[in-house]
Amino acid sequence: MLWRYAAILFIAGLTACAGTGDWSSNAPTPQDPRVSKAKRVNLQNQSVSDVYAPSSNLWIRIRDGFEMEPMNTPLEIEQVRWLSARPDYVHRSMARSSRYLFYIVQEVNARKMPTEIALLPFVESAFVTNAKSSAKAMGLWQFMPATGKDFRLTQNVFRDERRDVLQSTDAALDYLQRLYKQFGSWDLALAAYNWGEGNVLKAQKRNLAAGLPTDYLSLKMPNETRNYVPKLMAYRQIVLDPQAYGIVLPELENHPYFIAVDVGSDIDVDLVIKLAEIPSAEFHSLNPSFNKPVILSNANQQILLPFGHAEVFQENLKKYTLPLSSWTAVQIAKTESVDQAAKTLGVDADTLREINGIPKGMRIRSGSTVLIPKTSRRPGDIPLAMAENASLNLVKPVPPAPKKCATGAKCPANKPAKGVSKGNSSANNAASQHKSASTGLAKSAKNVTSNTASSAPKTSNGKGTSKIQ
Repeated sequence: MLWRYAAILFIAGLTACAGTGDWSSNAPTPQDPRVSKAKRVNLQNQSVSDVYAPSSNLWIRIRDGFEMEPMNTPLEIEQVRWLSARPDYVHRSMARSSRYLFYIVQEVNARKMPTEIALLPFVESAFVTNAKSSAKAMGLWQFMPATGKDFRLTQNVFRDERRDVLQSTDAALDYLQRLYKQFGSWDLALAAYNWGEGNVLKAQKRNLAAGLPTDYLSLKMPNETRNYVPKLMAYRQIVLDPQAYGIVLPELENHPYFIAVDVGSDIDVDLVIKLAEIPSAEFHSLNPSFNKPVILSNANQQILLPFGHAEVFQENLKKYTLPLSSWTAVQIAKTESVDQAAKTLGVDADTLREINGIPKGMRIRSGSTVLIPKTSRRPGDIPLAMAENASLNLVKPVPPAPKKCATGAKCPANKPAKGVSKGNSSANNAASQHKSASTGLAKSAKNVTSNTASSAPKTSNGKGTSKIQ
């Protein structure tokens, strides 16, 4: 009988009250169906150390699941040489992968996919969770904004699930399975993941019209996509036989690196770090999707903690007697400056600007959601609608209108632009006004575009590249 269990362990029964905040809400917290299959461990009567795997080496498990055939092409050989010539780079990315690989392998195995797919984040992001490409692709799996929305990855003020380890992995594997079903080969599915399925279909149609084969190696495609599968196969070769290439793989145990804890009440990020007794960098490596210093219960979020620290967190939480969250959120009723909004809300303007990442000189558009310090006037958790749909839209201030001349006073004449003769001043003034109006419209359109950029389609030149060391 195959021994299987999910890579994350959800802690049930965290019922301790903590001061003014109760970790386990009386109202049932909706569970995300994408993680509902995970094994649950009640730390009040179970120990996470009781969970073991049949093999102590995750690399063996990965090798045993390899199914893709090596290409043995010059491109693949070139990629292997490139990696083997950079052992420090390979070691850094392998070390980063140690936090996430067990979970990804578990999910890949559960879907009966080849375990080469678990190595894909090496190609996409080198396992840097906050990696961002020039084309705005994000996270371990480098989701574009529009593709992320297609796969229900929330992108709002509070979180970007393209960076979420659990959600982005689930979405990426969904996407790859869909592409494999569409194209019938993992090579083409991977090409479509990188380049877009529409582009692969067009390339196939061109080859069909020319009487040419339609497999991966026969299609005309950008260099990034042409090298995409060879890069993955190069990592496969190194994992399969690291000594042959002078690479030392880090030791990876075949058990979960992290445990996922359900959020029952809003709680500050700094407080979680303190109670779990982990470095800030470790917390953010496991929880890179949080955009703000508070984690929301109504957003159905989970906190990932290192395998040995969930019990520490639970024990410290039981003893904690102060409020769990020091932040709340409000919606701005009208477009105004940060100073005006701060005065209306009764908060410090610099705090409002800093915590919401608002550049100086920008105004907050009506309907925007901003984070502010929690007070006795606003004591509760951030509501569900705001947690799911919050957006922050900024606009530049309107330039002041020209001063009117007093009745009977002589108005100063408009100075012509440099290099323009006085005789053409009227025409040039008109042209200048037209240009000013056009510029204003363009800036306005740019603001609208920036607020709706996430709905733009994937560009034809792939997801761009991110500079990763």
